Amino acid sequence: MKISPNWIRDFVTPAVTDREVAEALTVSGIAIEGYFGEGDDQTWEAEITTNRVDAMNHYGVAREVSAIYDLDLRAGAPKLAASGTANFVIEIADAEGCARYTARVVRGVKVAPAPKKIAHRLELVEQRSISNIADASNYTLNEIGQPTHAFDLDKLEGGKIVVRRAKPGETIVTLDGVERKLAPEDLVIADAVKPVAIAGVMGGEATMITFATKNVLIESAWFDPASVRRTARRLGMHTDASHRYERGADAGITQLACARVAELIVESAGGVVSEELDVVGRKLARPRIALASSEVKRILGVEIPSTEIARILSRLGFKVEGAGPEFMVTVPTWRLDVEREIDLIEEVARIYSYLKIPSTLPSFAGGVVELPQAAHRAAMRSRLLALGYNESLSSTFIPQEEALTFAGHYHPTPAEPVKIANPLSEEAGTMRTTLVPGLLAQVAYNLNRGNTDVRLFEAGHVYAMQGEQVDEHDSLAFVYTGAAGGVSLHEKTAAANFFHLKGDVEQLLAAFNAEGVTYDRQVPAWLHPGRSARAVRDGKTLAVFGQLHPEVAAMRKMKQPVLVAELFVEELYRLPLRRPAYAAVSKYPAVERDFSLVLADAVEFDAIRQKLEALQIAELIEVLPAEVFRGGSLAAGTYSLLLRVRFQSADRTLRDDEINLWSQQIVKSVEELGGALRG
Repeated sequence: MKISPNWIRDFVTPAVTDREVAEALTVSGIAIEGYFGEGDDQTWEAEITTNRVDAMNHYGVAREVSAIYDLDLRAGAPKLAASGTANFVIEIADAEGCARYTARVVRGVKVAPAPKKIAHRLELVEQRSISNIADASNYTLNEIGQPTHAFDLDKLEGGKIVVRRAKPGETIVTLDGVERKLAPEDLVIADAVKPVAIAGVMGGEATMITFATKNVLIESAWFDPASVRRTARRLGMHTDASHRYERGADAGITQLACARVAELIVESAGGVVSEELDVVGRKLARPRIALASSEVKRILGVEIPSTEIARILSRLGFKVEGAGPEFMVTVPTWRLDVEREIDLIEEVARIYSYLKIPSTLPSFAGGVVELPQAAHRAAMRSRLLALGYNESLSSTFIPQEEALTFAGHYHPTPAEPVKIANPLSEEAGTMRTTLVPGLLAQVAYNLNRGNTDVRLFEAGHVYAMQGEQVDEHDSLAFVYTGAAGGVSLHEKTAAANFFHLKGDVEQLLAAFNAEGVTYDRQVPAWLHPGRSARAVRDGKTLAVFGQLHPEVAAMRKMKQPVLVAELFVEELYRLPLRRPAYAAVSKYPAVERDFSLVLADAVEFDAIRQKLEALQIAELIEVLPAEVFRGGSLAAGTYSLLLRVRFQSADRTLRDDEINLWSQQIVKSVEELGGALRG
């Protein structure tokens, strides 16, 4: 906002230049960010935080200057000669919305252009001069910070003002010429018949001041900030008055502001001022806060004398009881941002000057504590980065439809999502039940911009309702689409497929002592039924992975197959990390044997592997599926598997009789699964 340093000197006169005052204010928290003009026409651009509504006026800034330089603050006491009664009634029908309403009647005014001084000062703070009546209200707003309003008294029906909530169906044409439809929760100022203003926001056109106005009713009130905020936001209105009322106006200044406006009107427009009409709907008590000098020292790290603490707070308008080191401080009506002892300490610090407080590092007696799962998370992240994946972050909020579609394995599918009470939009109405939707959205974003090779992973929390409670879990997911390797001149680039993804999943599982992992086809419906799998250990799901179901991919308009994996890392984090261990390469030759087997389609390689591991042949170091064949002379429902095994000993050369014995055991194990040697 714009501030005139010449206007500030109406209330306090520091023996320093305007530039020095601006620098001192900046250090104290009223940031002066720019200087415009010279001499009496100079203005400052001040950045005042939203909680400091008390400083959004010249008197409030002057109060800061008086505290900084320990100078007396000249109070603006209007000189009014009240004559006669107002012959008007003020009624507060909604005390929650309006705690206090002060009014004065000025009869016999002559509406004309405002005096040059007032018009000039308003021009300096970028406000247009309208008339001596309207400018008196705007001048008071910029001078002491209290919004006021002037009604044409003769246009108010029934000789009364009623502060109430709007009635169903009521409308009002505001000063900007727009008809506003009011809601029952809107607080309005009404006469005996109709609304004449939207409380705290804008007056009505029906009672506006014109050059034909002869009698004026001045309003100065305190309105509930939440009520003003709701109404202004619903109607899409933002005015100088609502800007201040929304942040909390000063309930103790309504009488002074009303008298000040009346004084300015009489000076420029003449007229006779009535007695004051002051109606209190409810009292707004201000807190009393205990403050100890020892706590000031503990927080700031510097000894500030008790007398200096009392001086600073008193200059800022706080009522200080006690001589120290213990004080009882009453917060003034204009400081709604001060509620606790730490707030008072902040006031002392900024006026005492942060520049006087030495910079020191806080004492630290502890040490960095690493979370139990930090090493596990680091191992997973390191492996994914090494595999060529990039880490990404997505929103925790997703549409409810996606939360149900991609429900994770932590709960029965579909998991009941956690609904947001006040969502930003329908597209962000629930907490994510899985990380997959966010990653798929990022894949689609890349594909739509021509980046066809994408590898992304994300680690984070997923949520679901467990009865009446919110259940939260760690999860990790990654996606893979495009080329399986880099572009090469010497060979054709292969597209990533299920087995590339499975290899990456196995690499992650290999980071843990996770022996006994098996794979099956129990996967969620959003994965391709023939190109997906689940990793299981001791009956607990470790991962689900595979190609995204074609229907799901089509709904998301994916331009190419997308591979997805979701790891339920809480099960993995319970396992110790695998420690790298050195094993000497055997100097004795290895022996390979191939077995051409005929198996039923229901028999999977994983079952064969488990059978051979159960033989506990120490020298059996590798079991591989070398080739698969279907059709030809094979019976329907069967396939041929070329099984390749490798034997090797670390301390001797293997004998033929040993290998033959082990081979017989392998064949017998396959036969137990219903298979047989081919031919």
